[in-house]
Amino acid sequence: MDLIQVFKYSSLIIFASWLTGLLLLLIKKENLFLKKIGIIFIISGILLLLAFIICYWLNIERPPFKTLGETRLWYSLFLSATGLTMFLRWKWNWIIFYCLLLSALFLLMNLLYPENFDKTLMPALQSIWFIPHVIVYILAYSFLGFSMLAALRGLIAFYRKKEIQEVTVIADTIVYIGFSFLTFGLLFGALWAKEAWGNYWTWDPKETWSFITWLVYLIYIHFRLSFKSKNISASLWLLLFAFIIIMICWFGVNYMPSAANSVHVY
Repeated sequence: MDLIQVFKYSSLIIFASWLTGLLLLLIKKENLFLKKIGIIFIISGILLLLAFIICYWLNIERPPFKTLGETRLWYSLFLSATGLTMFLRWKWNWIIFYCLLLSALFLLMNLLYPENFDKTLMPALQSIWFIPHVIVYILAYSFLGFSMLAALRGLIAFYRKKEIQEVTVIADTIVYIGFSFLTFGLLFGALWAKEAWGNYWTWDPKETWSFITWLVYLIYIHFRLSFKSKNISASLWLLLFAFIIIMICWFGVNYMPSAANSVHVY
């Protein structure tokens, strides 16, 4: 059985595990035993995704961080694990529901648009900065994706005239963590660029949009510090906008005319 078939069957089992876990969490809130079983199902799905990534890594004989499809695998893994961690911390069902839904969406994208499993790795990617650079960015996108979900939840509550203070506190905390990883991603990328191409920064399209992403979240942080209890809905809308910028940086840049000569399009 080839890797594509293994991924299809693994994804179906992961979807079933997550769906079963969510149903057990949502249907029987007062039943602690069923709740624990639901958490076990969710963990099983996450571990199966991790097992597939490890097998994939061993099969292609290189770090699986090269293509967009490979980064989507890591994003699904980190976001689902982050969602579970935050759910166990705050005990809010919406946290795990939204995170698993977004994780499943990225897995579905890989199912709909399968890639060839290429073992080759261009010389520029054969660097000690390759793995840490990609990992910290995927971690950043995972946390910031979670902050987007928190913002969405907060906006729904805001327009329903419900209390959203706790949601905004969670969103702020997650943004601080994600922004830290985003900063390390920029620094690691600059060090990698110096090693591979002789310059720390070349205003490559991906670099430019990465910097724009970093600036947007910096604006959010300053906005929240300056207007802590004011314009809360505006700050939540800003988080949604920031995630759109992430998607442009991650996927959209590849489809821009300027990407034709980009060193970040493999």
